Amino acid sequence: MGTVAVALAYLVTGVVVISAGVLVAQLTGIPVLMEDGRLFGEPVYDLAVMLLSIAAVLPLVFGAAWLIQRRPPGTLSSVLGRLRWRWLLTCTGLAVLSLLFGQAALVATLALTGEDVGDLFGWTGWDRFLPGLVVIALLVPFQAAAEEYVFRGWLLQAFGAYFRTPWPGILLGAAAFTALHAYTDWGIVDVFAFGALMGWLAVRTGGLEAPIALHVVNNVVSFVPAAAAGDLADALRQGAVPWQSLAGTVVQLGFFTVAVIIIAQKRAIPSLSR
Repeated sequence: MGTVAVALAYLVTGVVVISAGVLVAQLTGIPVLMEDGRLFGEPVYDLAVMLLSIAAVLPLVFGAAWLIQRRPPGTLSSVLGRLRWRWLLTCTGLAVLSLLFGQAALVATLALTGEDVGDLFGWTGWDRFLPGLVVIALLVPFQAAAEEYVFRGWLLQAFGAYFRTPWPGILLGAAAFTALHAYTDWGIVDVFAFGALMGWLAVRTGGLEAPIALHVVNNVVSFVPAAAAGDLADALRQGAVPWQSLAGTVVQLGFFTVAVIIIAQKRAIPSLSR
């Protein structure tokens, strides 16, 4: 019942938020597109509605744990029944460092394969950049956390209750996570690998702190350069991803995973409930 409720909450919340976004857009004169992967003609508003449609699921997931399963919502966060904030901050630092290594590997691979790297960064001016930055800073952490609580929190625990191994839950969560993205070609491999590895890290570290940290950092860095260059409309489109991106993914995920496991062992981060 809880899993069905979470699935319905995910779908219904998206419909409600987007419908409300359409109503507000019509009242304020924002163009409604509903085509080519875009909802609205104003990229910052488009991003805000898209992020909010996912972030709003988070309290409903907590509510399903509390009302249907009769357990503290914090048990979705970690084996200690709460989000371990110091560990989350540590993982965030590792996520930033791993992202830098991954981006360096990506740029190097693009350059070595003859691709143009001159247009990777741009500047549109503070007047256009700041609104996008505010939306990103306010909503991306909750959007990324909501996805982690659904795909690496709820599904892992739901299927973990019926199998001796966590892998059915890990793989199903990764597959569902990938299916809700519109990437094609190498993008599917990229997103599925991220989902599967984050599920495994959640099990190995006993909580969602590492997956949330990397997911938030990834999404922030996906949107901030686009907002700075005035290309948020392009950043919202999902589709084909060049194979060179896998070089950055391998370096980033590899470094992050190894670093998290080593530090978790040194700090004796609990991975089992008491």
